[in-house]
Amino acid sequence: MSAPDEEPGNAQAPEPADDLGSAELPRSLGPPGAASSNNLPLQRYIVVEGPIGVGKTSLAKRLATTLDAELVLEQDAQNPFLERFYKNPKSGALPAQLFFLFQRAQQLGSLKQQDLFAPRRVADYLFEKDRLFAGLTLDPAEMALYDQVASRLDVDPPRPDLVLYLQAPVETLLSRISRRGISYESGIDAAYLSRLNDAYARFFHAYERAPLLIVNAANIDPTQNQADYDELVGAIRRMKKGRMYYNPLRHGTI
Repeated sequence: MSAPDEEPGNAQAPEPADDLGSAELPRSLGPPGAASSNNLPLQRYIVVEGPIGVGKTSLAKRLATTLDAELVLEQDAQNPFLERFYKNPKSGALPAQLFFLFQRAQQLGSLKQQDLFAPRRVADYLFEKDRLFAGLTLDPAEMALYDQVASRLDVDPPRPDLVLYLQAPVETLLSRISRRGISYESGIDAAYLSRLNDAYARFFHAYERAPLLIVNAANIDPTQNQADYDELVGAIRRMKKGRMYYNPLRHGTI
């Protein structure tokens, strides 16, 4: 079950086609939102993804500011079943997951209808991630019901121009989750995050719907550290197609 994400050394990754971590990048972006048009990425629709605690929402917000883009965020706080799920996963998983399914289908379906007039957009989730979480939390009978419901929704979400897949090891995710202090996340344990990391690695190993930039986010802080952010935006600008792995050579401390 996903949760709001306000924030990999050993994290698993799909086999990369290239490595973007070796080049020195320009430091011309300045403070958030101050980038010149010459330095802006060309992609119109960027999605930031990754496990709970990795930092996708914070990065999506900063990218949206830089790009003067519409921000598309998961609305986790609106899910009345989420806290129940974290307290008792067995009883809370199905209603929480179905709520997310309907919510995300409606939100991204409305974006698809507006594509002819679309501005730049930055989102902090892929619609496909919904089934990834369902597979972790639902038993076989519940999963069959979920798939039956999902098949009737006939959702055709907009195709991203680029997906950023942020990775970090479990201990890093636990530290960031603890630091942000959301009460109902206190029950998230290492075993669940390990399963989640594995599920994301399998999902993106087979992902081909959009160009994919795999980011080792274990020791960088692109939301607070300007150099980290500039280097990551530089990697985004150079990303054209296929998949690449961005492993920063200069590590900050989060």
